[in-house]
Amino acid sequence: MRSLSVEDLKPGMILARSIINDDMIVVLSEGTLLTKAHITRLGFLDVPTVYIKDEYELSEAFQNVSAMFNPSTAFVTEYKSVMSTAKGIFDEAGKSGKAPVEKSKNMVHDSIAPMAKQSGAIDYLVEVNHLANDVYNHSVRVSILSGVIAKWMRKSAAETQDIILAGFLHDIGKTRFPQRLIDKQVDSLRGDDLEAYMQHTMDGSQILNSSPDLSEGVKLTALQHHECMDGTGFPFGAMGEENIHLYARIVALADLYDNVTTEREGQRKHTPFKAIDLITSDMYTRLDPKVCVPFLTHIKEAFLGSRVMLSNGMIGIIVRYTNDFISKPLIRITESELIDLNLHPDLQIVEYNPK
Repeated sequence: MRSLSVEDLKPGMILARSIINDDMIVVLSEGTLLTKAHITRLGFLDVPTVYIKDEYELSEAFQNVSAMFNPSTAFVTEYKSVMSTAKGIFDEAGKSGKAPVEKSKNMVHDSIAPMAKQSGAIDYLVEVNHLANDVYNHSVRVSILSGVIAKWMRKSAAETQDIILAGFLHDIGKTRFPQRLIDKQVDSLRGDDLEAYMQHTMDGSQILNSSPDLSEGVKLTALQHHECMDGTGFPFGAMGEENIHLYARIVALADLYDNVTTEREGQRKHTPFKAIDLITSDMYTRLDPKVCVPFLTHIKEAFLGSRVMLSNGMIGIIVRYTNDFISKPLIRITESELIDLNLHPDLQIVEYNPK
């Protein structure tokens, strides 16, 4: 690890420590791969110096040794190795108009399903959610999350694998996106651009419907993952579990979680706790409570023992939750000081570091 001034930073360098502003907001997280936009932003924020990873930390030897002793490093290494396959699948679908189903199933079986089964998968995803946010990266993360949710819902191994496949292929329709939409934020879209964005669900359904080797749930997920339980979604405004397939309801939750916790150009990423707040507020309207309750119950167990920073600058460890599954955690600051965030609505978790 070495310290550099902002003027000496170059795209491609990797942060070794998180950068936090005077308002205790995480500007960029540890492990972020710096882009030109990141460096420009740091210049405007008058950040004097930052810590980046040195050559040894980035070396293959260091990565191999780290993987031996750190399961999260092994997870990230496996995740990166999947990217070329995932990109190839989406590129092929974009050119041929058909989904490479066999390749997708093999990747899910050999790589993604084993990652989703790992007990620390939710934590390990924190290590990769700063990586490129192109459609295939997002789709791999959503597929892993969908597998974790299916596991927490106690789905069979076969159904879990099918749900993971649905998560990976849910955005396959974006391979038909016009170039002008590729790098745009969804919230900024209006008029024809918004209509073109919404069309990806129909396009995905058309691409997958041509394959007889996919289940109805996988096909419907591409069509329905933006539908909402209260009928406010698209493309058809479907309402309720009788009209929205279970796979689509699971993938919708995974999609929301990844969108909130992933860094995007021009948009600051949030902690998993911000995602939990949004899921809690939407679980009886847009989302399915039958999917949300097991997710919220189990994800909090995954956070126990993790180090967090609060908006007042205090650093502590998550030690427990109250019995209410929508409760906020209790943070141990020192041996004698315990902060119950349920009693301090003014305090927020601004940085989360897996245990």
